[in-house]
Amino acid sequence: MNLQPFALERFFAAYEFSTRRILCASDCEALTLSDVLALATPEAAALWGDLSLGYTQSAGHPRLRQEIARLYAGLSPEQTLVLAPEEGIYLAMLALLEPGDHVVCMFPGYQSLYAVAEAHGCTVSRWRPRQSDDRWVFALDDLAALLRSDTRLLVVNLPHNPTGALMSPDEWFDLLALCAARELLLFSDEMYRGLELTGHPRLGAACDLYPRAVSLAGLSKTLSAPGLRIGWLAAQDEALLARCAALKDYTTICSSAPGELLALMVLQASQRIMAANRTLIESNAALWDAFVRDHADRLTWSLPRGGSVAFPQYRGRGDADAFCRAAREEADVLLAPGSLWGYAEHFRVGLGRRSAPEAIDALDSWLKRS
Repeated sequence: MNLQPFALERFFAAYEFSTRRILCASDCEALTLSDVLALATPEAAALWGDLSLGYTQSAGHPRLRQEIARLYAGLSPEQTLVLAPEEGIYLAMLALLEPGDHVVCMFPGYQSLYAVAEAHGCTVSRWRPRQSDDRWVFALDDLAALLRSDTRLLVVNLPHNPTGALMSPDEWFDLLALCAARELLLFSDEMYRGLELTGHPRLGAACDLYPRAVSLAGLSKTLSAPGLRIGWLAAQDEALLARCAALKDYTTICSSAPGELLALMVLQASQRIMAANRTLIESNAALWDAFVRDHADRLTWSLPRGGSVAFPQYRGRGDADAFCRAAREEADVLLAPGSLWGYAEHFRVGLGRRSAPEAIDALDSWLKRS
């Protein structure tokens, strides 16, 4: 398999830990170990105190899988598989696809959502959004035009990274109906589900609503614990999960024992954590909106409907790459250039961290003197 270099991850490897102010991260303010242990129920605290650092069950700690299943309307713990989120994408694509299959994927997006299928010998068509009424829209008419007689899989990500797009419930049900009519498999990246902003309803999980869907979720975005590297796949199709589990024997085999119990603690406090993150994102979005209005000669943006990121457009001299490079070198602020996704006029901004106001202030001061 000839996987191409992962542009975004190579970018972060180069600059994330050497730039003072990070304003393009897709995660939310990270919990500390003390924070998580303070959230522990008596049951979880007892499990933590008696924790063995031996190998764990490949499918995940039974108690963790029970807690994951509670997030869905009709799934059992046996219909979940614990793994690292990125691993979930990789294994699911190998389990769902054969070389020569046709795939449609929302784009721009997280690179592995389409690159793994391409490296596996599949043809991938990109479903691009429109900017309509100051928002990003993935139009179902555009999707229908991309579907072919040999289309096997549709890949979606809602709320969407990097644009912040989110379908309405009616649009979501129409998409699922289209999948059912074409008997498509559906891979639904729901890493940002739970971060819907005010006025925008949460969509039902694909795995609850469509029997041929598999949902990806985890702790990295909505639940402020990316360092635990815990995520999961959820699906009605247990045979699919069994294929993923068999492939997992060639990757991580099993998860970290401490990580699984810490993940249990986080999940048991998930509503509180997500509510705090939504409040932080909306506060930062208001600051960013005011900043963009102050610099309307160079910047414009669409307010996200969900998630922790947005995809502003740069209108000044030069291109967005040059703007992001200058912001990093002159203001010590890291922005992710849209060229990482093939959108040269845009860049990604992250709204989920408490340090965002300081970074916005630094950008503002820099632009006013430049």
